[in-house]
Amino acid sequence: MKYVPAQLVYFLRNRASQRNIGLMLRFLAAVTAVTILYSILFHILMAREGQEMSWLTGVYWTLTVMSTLGFGDITFHSDLGRAFSIVVLLSGVVFLMILLPFTFINFFYAPWMEAQAEARAPRSLPAKTQGHVLLTYHDAVTTALIGRLTRYGYDYALLVPELNEALRLHDLGYRVVLGDLDNPETYERARVHQAAMVVTTASDEVNTNVAITVREIDAAVPIIATANHHDSVDILELAGCTHVFELAELLGHWLARRAHNGRTVTHVIGRLNELLIAEATVAGTTLVGRTLAECGLREEVGLTVVGLWEHGQFQTPRADTTISPSSVLVLAGSRAQLDCLDKKSGVQGGSQIPVVIIGGGRVGQAAGRSLAQRGIDYRIVERNPEQIEDAERYILGNAANLHVLARAELNRAPAVIITTHDDDTNIYVAIYCRRLRPDIKIISRATLERNVQTLHRAGSDFIMSYASLGANSIFNLLRRRDTVMVAEGLNVFKVQLPVSLAGRSLRESAIRKHSGCSVIAVEHDGQIQINPDPGAPLPADARLILIGSVEEENAFLREYASARESVSA
Repeated sequence: MKYVPAQLVYFLRNRASQRNIGLMLRFLAAVTAVTILYSILFHILMAREGQEMSWLTGVYWTLTVMSTLGFGDITFHSDLGRAFSIVVLLSGVVFLMILLPFTFINFFYAPWMEAQAEARAPRSLPAKTQGHVLLTYHDAVTTALIGRLTRYGYDYALLVPELNEALRLHDLGYRVVLGDLDNPETYERARVHQAAMVVTTASDEVNTNVAITVREIDAAVPIIATANHHDSVDILELAGCTHVFELAELLGHWLARRAHNGRTVTHVIGRLNELLIAEATVAGTTLVGRTLAECGLREEVGLTVVGLWEHGQFQTPRADTTISPSSVLVLAGSRAQLDCLDKKSGVQGGSQIPVVIIGGGRVGQAAGRSLAQRGIDYRIVERNPEQIEDAERYILGNAANLHVLARAELNRAPAVIITTHDDDTNIYVAIYCRRLRPDIKIISRATLERNVQTLHRAGSDFIMSYASLGANSIFNLLRRRDTVMVAEGLNVFKVQLPVSLAGRSLRESAIRKHSGCSVIAVEHDGQIQINPDPGAPLPADARLILIGSVEEENAFLREYASARESVSA
């Protein structure tokens, strides 16, 4: 019932509805006139046959014949009367059985249903709405971003130009606002002046239009856009975008930094100010075969082992965990501490065998450039001749062909990076490469988040989805701090110390026990303390730097504080 007033207002204000109502009234007037005419003729013919009928009886007979009810209680005895009955019957079929339903459905029922649908898809946000994020396109990136916004208590609205799509998303539980993306009124109704940011992830052309339209009415709101082509970055910035992300470039760099050249044990995968998050490939070092306690990395080097990878599975470290040749340690520390580990690990030079990249699209090319910047050679396997740029580093052919992979030296390569945009192909190639090389490191891209676990089962060691990387990059701008993605679903993140933990020590708080997250550092007075003393009380204005999965992060927020309290600046 609460939608009826809104439906009625929209219905009456709509010009098409007003025109339809006028046509409907004209049709009803025509039917009324015909009914009156037939009633008069009924009286005349009945009088000729010597039958006296009232005027109400004439209307009654006309309507029963026109509607084909035909009760038969009033009949003509002459052929002229019967011919008149046939005319009334046939005209009734046309007017009441054909024209009336068509007119009612087309001019009244359909517009009313449209008004009902319009009422379900809001065209504006409440006037008090503020601090929200406006999204202009629904795709994998914004779906992942909405999950993060919801988890941390941020409001959002998804602008949708098409009614059917808006209703579909509304029924799925999204908060939508119906309106054209190139109409300034849409953003006015969405309270863009009070928004935290506008995010547009559509095509470069649409993103440019959105940026210009928003800038017509608001010069200050941050506009975050994605660019599919490098040449579009400048255009988007000129249109008014505050930040422009080339997600293909970012994803290529992320995948490439997982590849190892054998010259050092550690390689940095992210940073939070001076705190570095690194991975250490220990095969061929003196760490293999020893437990974490025996390695003494914390005591001798000052590094914290926050976890380790074993065949693509992340494990929480324990003192008695034995390091195997396939282990990859996840470390937190400073640059000096990482350099110290490289010196102590017994690394003997480095390999010049190229890393294999499967897929020569934008992501694969970005991965190759990132490897080249680190001095690592690579070979790109690409089956489209138009994508070939450098004949020395490109191998033309299908990655499912054994001879093609042999030309790329997969049999000796330290790692393979799978970058195609088709998850089915990535899964197939991952299984194939794992079959050929059980010991190789497989780094894979996922387009859809739901295929991440499948890629792990296929043999991939490290996976990053396009959606998660984009959502994380945008969300960092909203929170104005970093969240380092160690891998798909595993983050290093910073939170304000919850009130419930102020004055308590890490040992007393039992954060790992209650949430699964591990504290790797404490930030206080602008200084980051790596390997904090577990027995020291935590200052009320400190910030915790933790590592954990999405589920563990949610468990931390539920256990110790509200989402808004823990992420406040």
